[in-house]
Amino acid sequence: MGTSTRWKGPNGDQWSPAARRLARWREDSRNADQRLEEIAADHLHALHETLRADRSAFGLYDTACAAGERLAGALGSLAAEGAESGDELVARLVAEVGGDGGTLADAAVRRGVAAAVRDVLERHPELDDAIDAGAARDGFAWDILCDLYQVFFADMVGEFLRSVVAEHVKLAVPVLIATDPEGRIANWVAEKVVDLVPNPCEESAEATGLAQAVDTAQSVVGAVQDPSAALPKIAESLVPRAVGKALGLITEEITGEEGAAA
Repeated sequence: MGTSTRWKGPNGDQWSPAARRLARWREDSRNADQRLEEIAADHLHALHETLRADRSAFGLYDTACAAGERLAGALGSLAAEGAESGDELVARLVAEVGGDGGTLADAAVRRGVAAAVRDVLERHPELDDAIDAGAARDGFAWDILCDLYQVFFADMVGEFLRSVVAEHVKLAVPVLIATDPEGRIANWVAEKVVDLVPNPCEESAEATGLAQAVDTAQSVVGAVQDPSAALPKIAESLVPRAVGKALGLITEEITGEEGAAA
């Protein structure tokens, strides 16, 4: 689980509905997909409630903020240099953004980085083509990098909850191991969270938003002359909001069709 000792998992009343609903779920049951979405919503709700009660829980907030700042710092070099392959891009970002910590939160960051690269390559097939042709070595377009930034925070939350669900499955309902509910739950969570995360390119496009995000007139001028100089600063300034949104600390609750009921 990314730790040196056995992780006991989240506990408390906020996690009980998620665990109970997961224990009852079966892939071949009626409305299985809908029920799985409800389980995903339960887990996301439980995570949000846990962090609202204690921001330090799991070390996830601080770890996500530090990783977000590292990712923001890497954007400029990616805009200038790109990568020769998708695998190289994953390896580079995992090394630069993921850190070397051994906690569950650290592991979720590293898996979130890798998942974000895969998701962005799916969103932008032109990038995949450019990498295959060697053209991406000259740098990535900023709309792609801004998507990468946005998707990372969502995938990080999804990957953290993947580990939570996997532990629940292993301890309580081993019959579900073959059905991979944790992977499908992680994907659902990421898809729901991603639109909550601010996009640096969209922020910079607003008439007054750039000045507020960068916070200096000099940087505003620089944004016109050299986006690679300003956008990493904007991305870094957005990290607290991005993490707050993704972790439910800036409230915008996400639920399934039946909410987070037991």
